Amino acid sequence: MASEDITKLVESLANTKVGGGQLSFKGQSLKLNTAEDAEEVIKQIEEFDALEALRLEGNTVGVEAAKVIAKALEKKSELKRCHWSDMFTGRLRSEIPPALISLGDALITAGAQLVELDLSDNAFGPDGVRGFETLLKSPACYTLQELKLNNCGMGIGGGKILAAALKECHRKSSAQGKPLALKIFVAGRNRLENDGATALAEAFGIIGTLEEVHMPQNGINHPGITALAQAFAINPLLKVINLNDNTFTEKGAVAMAETLKALRQIEVINFGDCLVRSKGAVAIADAVKEGLHKLKELNLSFCEIKRDAALTVAEAIEDKAELEKLDLNGNCLGEEGCEQLQEILEGFNMAAVLGSLSDDEGEEEEDEEEEEEDETEEEEEEEEQQQLKERGQGEQESLTPKKDSTPVQSPPVDVATFLAFPSPEKLLRLGPKCSVLIAQQTDTADVEKVVTTLLRISSVFKDEGPVKTAVHETTDALMRKAFTSATFNSDAFITSLLIHMGLLKSEEKIKAVPSLYGILMTLNHMIQQDYFPKSLAPVLSAFVTKPNRALDSCSFARHMLLQTLHQL
Repeated sequence: MASEDITKLVESLANTKVGGGQLSFKGQSLKLNTAEDAEEVIKQIEEFDALEALRLEGNTVGVEAAKVIAKALEKKSELKRCHWSDMFTGRLRSEIPPALISLGDALITAGAQLVELDLSDNAFGPDGVRGFETLLKSPACYTLQELKLNNCGMGIGGGKILAAALKECHRKSSAQGKPLALKIFVAGRNRLENDGATALAEAFGIIGTLEEVHMPQNGINHPGITALAQAFAINPLLKVINLNDNTFTEKGAVAMAETLKALRQIEVINFGDCLVRSKGAVAIADAVKEGLHKLKELNLSFCEIKRDAALTVAEAIEDKAELEKLDLNGNCLGEEGCEQLQEILEGFNMAAVLGSLSDDEGEEEEDEEEEEEDETEEEEEEEEQQQLKERGQGEQESLTPKKDSTPVQSPPVDVATFLAFPSPEKLLRLGPKCSVLIAQQTDTADVEKVVTTLLRISSVFKDEGPVKTAVHETTDALMRKAFTSATFNSDAFITSLLIHMGLLKSEEKIKAVPSLYGILMTLNHMIQQDYFPKSLAPVLSAFVTKPNRALDSCSFARHMLLQTLHQL
């Protein structure tokens, strides 16, 4: 390390905060790559008696530096709180698991008994969960009360690994007479989806001591929401449920409402942007009316709730003396509905609790619109259930001996069927030539068709297994054909793509894709291929960098794409 770098490090460490058993290096932007880089940090740790909390947020720790820091922690048996969020900035994903393993092993060796572990804002993906899996299963975490893993890109695979580790921790700690009593669980922005959420729900049901659960922006639909609702029902101490920006629909909302009736300690309900719709809102209102006397905040904003249902929600809070905030913004009340809502609350002397209604969508003129949406929703849900059923049957058939030797064949799938109703299973059932077939049947002279086809392909992206490979190969075949065609307009392509992603406004009404995760991950692959025009990279980077709500919900995929763009 150069002498000027050492001087800078020493100056940063002069700002290190010490107090109350806590040693903090928070936000010092330390770049700890080697053992030499970490010398001053190690010295501070070694000289700190009775270390109870270590803050490493806002720095970047490499594998070698993590090893020597871990060595210093092996003697810190009194360590209880590890604030280790955002401590791998700029690191390759492959560097993070070994660094976490070193640090975790040190805590186990020290005999530490953790109360809080915060690894939020570290984009480590499913492999990163493997990095602290052993720690979670160890005696060091038998006493864990707060686990924070916000914005880590765990995905379904990571969620399942995490759930299994928590169950194992509970089993082992119970055998010693002191069961794991986790109170706070945070895992927003992780693309857990239904399978990841369901796995964690099983763990929550076993633990039973949760007081706060924060799982916003995870792409969870009603099957996952229902599983969580069932688990929450056997966690009677729950005070805060934050599932913002998932997709309940009526089924999930009704299941969650039933659970709320059984909970007596609830203070905060955040189901904003969860598409509970009117029927779901009425079910939740009934639960609120029946009990929840400690309720302080109810967020049902941007849920496509119509006027009558919103008024039912308002009437349900009449006797909630502790209520501080009611958020019904972004729904479909209309001007008259907003006025009626305010009048109801004024009648209860509770007008002050109502949040802004500035983003109200206006009252729909015809009920048919919502009915059509409900029918579409039901069709999508039925198709999703059928896919799960087919997947389950396939797994069962592979394990069960057949009485008849004739193989059971899935119904055939053609390109048109896949593009009309895309799913991972359909893409795989197109067979090994799926990439060639889709490219052949797409007119690359038509930019809109290319964009639409790319979005359909990327919508089925999964981080694991053959689906990821199939998406990449199909994308490559399609886009290689397009970009190498003399008639293909690359500028028009990127413009249209950004519009369909909701990142660029258009004079025409074009509905943005519901989730950007698949296309962002697919673009991350595309831009690294030789067929992709490097001239488009700055344009893509500029729009993906801009603040955008849809991008925020896919922060891991966004981070991966931006990281690759910067390396081009």
